[in-house]
Amino acid sequence: QVQLEESGGGLVQAGGSLRLSCAASGSINRFNYMGWYRQAPGKQREMVALTTNSDGPNYADSVKGRFAISRDNAKNTVYLQMDSLKPDDTAVYYCYGKDYGVGGGSYWGQGTQVTVSS
Repeated sequence: QVQLEESGGGLVQAGGSLRLSCAASGSINRFNYMGWYRQAPGKQREMVALTTNSDGPNYADSVKGRFAISRDNAKNTVYLQMDSLKPDDTAVYYCYGKDYGVGGGSYWGQGTQVTVSS
């Protein structure tokens, strides 16, 4: 069972930057998809950015051009660089991994709070 642990959240002013990290307890090569979702108060959880083993990254329209996802397989870590942050980006950010292999499944971290003040 792989565990995912996020870090890097916090309070930042609008226009600022944060870098989230998601460290896996095992190899992330097992994940066909790996990335970030977020959930704001009173809203549904939504995809922010996903990276795959074979294709380029996918981003929500609301973060394109501002956020960048990257992964370091050697460190079993996925990052989310968030620039030009807006108050609407305020949410709990969750790390996510999807393993389509035998015995695989969906994995979630506990979440890290990102708050952007205006």
